[in-house]
Amino acid sequence: MSDPVGLYGDWDPQDLEENGRALLARIRNHLENIRDVPVAPDIDARQLQDLIDEPLPDSPTGFEDMLEDTWQRVVPYLTLWHHPSFHAYFSTSSSGPAILADALISTFNVNAHVWKSAPAAAAVERTVLGWMAQMVGYPEDADGVLVNGASLATLYALTAARDSSLGALRIRERGLAGQNAPTLRVYASDQAHNSVDKAAIALGIGTDNVVRLPADGNQRLQPSVLDAAINDDLRHGRHPVAVVATVGTTSTGAVDPVEEIAEVCRAHGLWLHVDAAYGGFWRLVEDIRPDIAPLESADSVVVNPHKVLFSSLEVTALYCKRKDALANTFRLVPEYLRTDPEESAVDYMNHSLQLGRQFRALKLWWIIRSFGRSGLAARLTRSVQMAETLRTRANAHPDWTVAASSVLPLVCLRYEPASGFPESEGPESRRQFHDRLNASIRDAVSRSGETYLSHAVIPAGYVLRISIGNIQTRPEDIERLWELLKKTAQACHRNLLESEHLVP
Repeated sequence: MSDPVGLYGDWDPQDLEENGRALLARIRNHLENIRDVPVAPDIDARQLQDLIDEPLPDSPTGFEDMLEDTWQRVVPYLTLWHHPSFHAYFSTSSSGPAILADALISTFNVNAHVWKSAPAAAAVERTVLGWMAQMVGYPEDADGVLVNGASLATLYALTAARDSSLGALRIRERGLAGQNAPTLRVYASDQAHNSVDKAAIALGIGTDNVVRLPADGNQRLQPSVLDAAINDDLRHGRHPVAVVATVGTTSTGAVDPVEEIAEVCRAHGLWLHVDAAYGGFWRLVEDIRPDIAPLESADSVVVNPHKVLFSSLEVTALYCKRKDALANTFRLVPEYLRTDPEESAVDYMNHSLQLGRQFRALKLWWIIRSFGRSGLAARLTRSVQMAETLRTRANAHPDWTVAASSVLPLVCLRYEPASGFPESEGPESRRQFHDRLNASIRDAVSRSGETYLSHAVIPAGYVLRISIGNIQTRPEDIERLWELLKKTAQACHRNLLESEHLVP
């Protein structure tokens, strides 16, 4: 019996196909004309909420009306992370195979918690984890799992590190309360991601016991400083648990000396976790591979396909070469999920806190097979080359500086015009003026709709932070960005001088 008014069943498969074609047509038109679309909206929160709010619908809405409404009331007010001129945060993008894979993942809607609940999903996950381990220089036979973000991957790794370090206390069963447990310490540079601090909060270690060590002039964790901090804690009766090194820091794309840090960890028997969420996959680029050490010396590693490998959110890979360490921490199998052990089968729910797990591996399987290792490397190489072009342009200009060095396509620029600021003012006043100037440039270019940037505050001061990595970004997009930056910087400089009454 048909259901013409949609009171009981789902869409008819034919309707699904027709509606899917209508959606794909919209997507095609959007992507074909993406450079004519503003990167970010200019609307305040109250206006936007008023535009979206409406009474709870009681009657069905036709798909055509809903699609049109989405394109009128939602799409124009998104910040378009997939835009070729989006350069804020980390420049992520979703490729064609990922877009279509997500549709298929939603169609089957399997739950890949135990092997038998989705055998092919688990098998594909195991395969793609092996492929990506090859890409980043980590042992292919390491335990691995796909999770939904690098922050959670770091939490899982540090949980396993804590349990491994305090095995005799049986923290997993007894908890920390009432055990007279020692003060636990985790070490990272002052450039490491705040997910380390969030993990410390969740684990009961506390943010006060995340030892943030001063980075060197290249924003890297210093092995000698790390060793001294560990020795100091040992002398005071504290208990070192783990070190977090970073390959591709958030602010500047710095790469910590992983091998040297690993030597310090081995000397003290500490777990080394490497946050290579951003930097790991750039080892595919032959020209910069020597500057990014293989990750095999780490006990655990996180790398992020949805940051670098043109995958849609959310998919992150966590690896651990300490066999069964993740499972020993997280395995907890209720009766209804017990199955007979089977050779080569992996129950991925045992490697993290997550029970409900979508078939994330499919989109990685499609992406890697669609482009191949060489195709991925070529696309990443182009991003590195475009970043180097931008650095070259800035270095050749008397008023612009490249404020931090990185082999990764993350460019930190600072505008410091030599003229226009009173000579009588001291260097600190000049620095503060240039901080305000660069902040105004970032705000102006992002409001323009032509690009979208984020910023960082580093020893050089406030810098424009430009991430390049979108699969659609072309060299001509970077040339347009450079021209926009120069034009906007000059206008912002004039306006700031006038507003602060510094014009002679």
